[in-house]
Amino acid sequence: MRRILKPAVFALMGLLPAGAQADMKTIIENTVQDQILPGYQALHNHAQSLALATASHCAASDPDLRDAWGGMMDAWTRVSHLRFGPSEVDGRAFAIAFWPDPRSKTAKALNQILTDLDPSVGTPEEFAEVSVAARGLYALEFLLYDPAYADQATPEYRCALIRAIANGLVETSAVILGDWEAEYADQMLNPTETGAWRSEEEVFRELFKALSTGLQFTAETRIGRPLGTFDRPRPRRAELRRSDRSRHQVIVALEELSELAALLSADHPEIAARFAAEFEAALGHAANPDDPVFASVDEISGRLKVEILQQSVERLREILVMELGPAMGVGIGFNALDGD
Repeated sequence: MRRILKPAVFALMGLLPAGAQADMKTIIENTVQDQILPGYQALHNHAQSLALATASHCAASDPDLRDAWGGMMDAWTRVSHLRFGPSEVDGRAFAIAFWPDPRSKTAKALNQILTDLDPSVGTPEEFAEVSVAARGLYALEFLLYDPAYADQATPEYRCALIRAIANGLVETSAVILGDWEAEYADQMLNPTETGAWRSEEEVFRELFKALSTGLQFTAETRIGRPLGTFDRPRPRRAELRRSDRSRHQVIVALEELSELAALLSADHPEIAARFAAEFEAALGHAANPDDPVFASVDEISGRLKVEILQQSVERLREILVMELGPAMGVGIGFNALDGD
């Protein structure tokens, strides 16, 4: 179900009182309370559900285990654009989701662990020192969906590895949530000269960059990697192609980014309306159950449709940069993807 916040419902949701405009402080409070904290709480809840599922469902093809993994992947996608604060400490975000992976580090790390029957899977402290490429949600996709891993090692060892990854995700998500609740949320809501953010303007700029980063990552990486070039499309580079979730990822990301766009543009209803219309269009282009993994980029007609989707997401970033930025007096500067 799509979750696009349109200007007409701002007042009903308490985001924008009838006949009034939201100030920057209100926008920040709504974003922290309605998106950031609930998003990381949901991530931790889904991590716990995943770990619980591995306790009784260890077969890779088990539908309950796959559903639990999919639920946590969705929860991660909904906060993955928030590339600041606790998730960026000690490489925690990479420990949850190591992708893109152009050098196939996840496959190599998993092969090594399964070949060596690495004993660290039995000790959380030791497993936490294993390469991040083998410890997150994308590693689990290999183990749950890739036939190449179905017969490696023994069923008991594969089960132990799956449980070790799931338990590690519980720990990492708990630490991130704990840091937000104990420190970072307050620093966003009450910026000071000695805090992570010194002013409301700096906080808003951080959120502005998060929206820009999320849109850029969706256009250039989630969609751009399988597109490749006209002469050399790369459908096998699509995110989560093993689990047939490539388009699904784009849809989930756009749904969450649409909410952030609505929150940040609450002070400018005309811009909010443009965001809502363009997000609706992008989600329409993203919905194609006959091509879940962007395999159609190999064909001219299919490729054109994917290019239109990418262009629609890029237009959303143009609205952000060219319209909302100047209206709010902020610019992007460097973002979390620069230098990657």
